[in-house]
Order: sequence, then structure tokens, then C-alpha cells
Amino acid sequence: MPYQVPEPKIFACTQSAELGKKIAKKYGAELGNVIFSRYSDGEFQPSFEESIRGARIFIIGSTNPSSENLMEMLLMLDAAKRASARHITAVMPYFGWARQDRKDKPRVPIAAKLIAKMLETAGATRIITMDLHADQIQGFFEKPVDHLFASTLFLPYLKKLNLDNLCIASPDMGGSKRAYAYSKALESDVVICYKQRAKANVISKMELIGEVKGKNVVLVDDMVDTAGTLTKAADLMIERGAKSVRAISTHGLLSGNAHEKIEKSKLKELIITDSIPSKKESERIKVLSCAGLFADVMHRVHHNTSISSKFLM
Repeated sequence: MPYQVPEPKIFACTQSAELGKKIAKKYGAELGNVIFSRYSDGEFQPSFEESIRGARIFIIGSTNPSSENLMEMLLMLDAAKRASARHITAVMPYFGWARQDRKDKPRVPIAAKLIAKMLETAGATRIITMDLHADQIQGFFEKPVDHLFASTLFLPYLKKLNLDNLCIASPDMGGSKRAYAYSKALESDVVICYKQRAKANVISKMELIGEVKGKNVVLVDDMVDTAGTLTKAADLMIERGAKSVRAISTHGLLSGNAHEKIEKSKLKELIITDSIPSKKESERIKVLSCAGLFADVMHRVHHNTSISSKFLM
């Protein structure tokens, strides 16, 4: 009889429990049983409540701060390694701490590199993630990294809107490559916002490179944190004559008073994925699920088939 590849086991960290259930359902499997025991001082311990010896397992968990989310992933990886799992894939829809990908001033850490080494040391044999803040973070790993693009979700949505005079915009110089890729796929113009920061999350000055008058603008970014950049860029574009301004951002951190900024801004709509659990609902925020994308890629990885079709750009 031909050898049949046993089905993998899928588990989720607590911060990604809902997304984990969606991914498992799309995959056609049940979410595995893992429990977390907690001590009174806050220390916790994950425990796989079923055998994973010799199995391929997927552990789903975004590592957005607080650091407890990262610690959950690390402890689950270590537990899986010590339980003799054969392949251990860390499925990280959002790779946290990625903004610290280089030394931008003296005496600071490169946190993204540190996190990569910690994940490998803990036991990860493969990483699946989506829209890293900087593409070069893939090079921080010695293990295979499948870097997925949320464009596979956003492009069909934008095409359905059927906007005339479409213009793709980047809220900063660093995102210009992403904006050009979207503009190529949608055959549209591109504009770039040039911003200067007084300090982290505080913009001192913003200028617009390009023409937006009479156009329906879509701002493209990998994450939205305080929403200061997106809302300031949207207001500036409306002042310069844009018909409407929407924004797509893969990871909706939406910290601080981000929701209030969005409600008061000229943004018509903010489209994000569910890579990070939503803290608050809003009529202006549209959430597209990435569960189908990850389930499909996990299935292809398990059966050793190509995932190149998932890289639209």
C-alpha cells in the first residue's frame, strides 16, 4: 500500500484563538487541544493535551506586543520540540517587533534579528508570515520563511470597487515599492507622501509628491498603529483636491486613540486583515479575513506543493 502522509495538527496561541479556529476550519481540521496553566504571579505554562510525536504541527500566533504574545509562541515551540514533533511551523500572521530591523541610531537593538534567533532556538523549523515590515527580515532566519502578501486579499477587493481615476499612494518613502507594485497591478498612478518625524509616532511635517486632484486615492501600508500617518495623509490629499481617500493596511494595530483619529479624518474607509484581533468595531473599518490564505498555504506546505501562485507581488 502507498504511504499516506498523516494530516498535520493545528494549534493556536491565545491571542490568535479566533483566527486559529477560522484557519483550521478552512483547512478542514479541528483546532488541537492546548491549555495554559497560570501561576498567581502571571507566569504561564502551555501544555499540549494530545500526542504530537512525529507529527507536523502548525502553531498559529501573532506576536504583537505585549511581549506575552511572543512568550506564548516561544513556549509552545519549545514544548512541541520536547514532545518530539517532526516539523514545527510557526504561523505568524503578524511578525511583531519588526520595526526594529536595523540600527537607526547608536546603542539600540536589532529586535527583529533577536526574535528570529529566539524562534529558531525555541524549535521552529519553518516560518509562515504575512507582509513583514521590511522584506530583508527573511534573511535574519536560517530556516525557511514563507513571506505571504496580503495583496492576494486586497487587490480583488479594490477591483470590485471599480473606482475611476484610481491613484495608489504610499504614506511614506519606505512604502513606495509596495505602492508601485499595487499601481502596476491596477494600472494606476502613484503618489508618495514625504514625512519627517519629531520622534516615534509623532509627525512634524508631511509633503505630497505627485498629483491627486480629481482622483480616488488608495493609501497602501503594511500596518496602522496610531493612525497618525494615514489620517494626516488622507486630510492632506483631500485638501489637494482628491475625490476620496481610502486606506488598506495589512495589520491593524490601532493603538491609543487610533479609532478616534480615523472617525475624525477624511478617510472614507480603512481596510485591514484579521491578522491581529480587533479591539473595537467601526463602520469605517472593513476587515478581510486572511484565514483562507494561510489555510491554503499550510495545506501546500504540508503536501510539498508550490505556493508561488500566492505571491501576487
